[in-house]
Amino acid sequence: MGSNSKRTAEYVLFDMDGLMLDSEKIYTIATNAILAKYGKQMTWDMKAGCMGKPERQAAIHTLSFFPDIPLGIDEFLRERNRVQDELWPTVPLMPGIRKLVFHLKKHNIPMAVATSSRRRNFEMKTAHHQDLFECFEGKIVCGDDTQYNMLGKPAPDIFLVTAAIYLGRNVGSPTATPTEDNVNERAKGLVFEDAIPGVQAGKRAVIDLLYHTVAWVPDPNLLKLKYTAKEKADQVLGSLEHFKPEEWGLPPFN
Repeated sequence: MGSNSKRTAEYVLFDMDGLMLDSEKIYTIATNAILAKYGKQMTWDMKAGCMGKPERQAAIHTLSFFPDIPLGIDEFLRERNRVQDELWPTVPLMPGIRKLVFHLKKHNIPMAVATSSRRRNFEMKTAHHQDLFECFEGKIVCGDDTQYNMLGKPAPDIFLVTAAIYLGRNVGSPTATPTEDNVNERAKGLVFEDAIPGVQAGKRAVIDLLYHTVAWVPDPNLLKLKYTAKEKADQVLGSLEHFKPEEWGLPPFN
């Protein structure tokens, strides 16, 4: 926990893919189904650069490793979406997320979801988990919510927008230099992320001031890579099942 062990989290922001839902496996399955036609496969080193990014940016990153494949970005996305759409209704929850969300809800801790997922994909992924996502009362920002003019992760825009608009926190704007009050308010937020760009987004501000405190829950494969977000996250968890709310000044589990 380091220097954040005495901080009190007053509100919580959740990423979704790979953090709340075990959806990263589906992205991998769909991507490799396309690449297999060309005798190719996405490795974890490649995948790490995709996780947490908006859909199109992630696709550009993936295809950059395969310049010899005669496949455009739009064609790749259409085919990948076709495969994914068949699998979204089967995506399970990640361990520990149900207990944590219902616990925060019970204790009236303000919380919201900030996901790079497109809105239509969000709806497909969560349709069979409505009891959980109803806890957020519509406080959900998706990567293609163009009304907010957000840059994608690792820019911090989506976390700022979500905290400001849906939780009413005085965190400032992505395009303005944060005031001292903005910085103090940002430090009261706890971000849960699984992806490296997401951790970077959670910590990033325009003049390198503290943005949010971040609990990182990475896939074990990410930890095997030589570059990680370990040094940037305030806490690294093997699973949300290991999260202890009292370490962040939140009510402990019963």
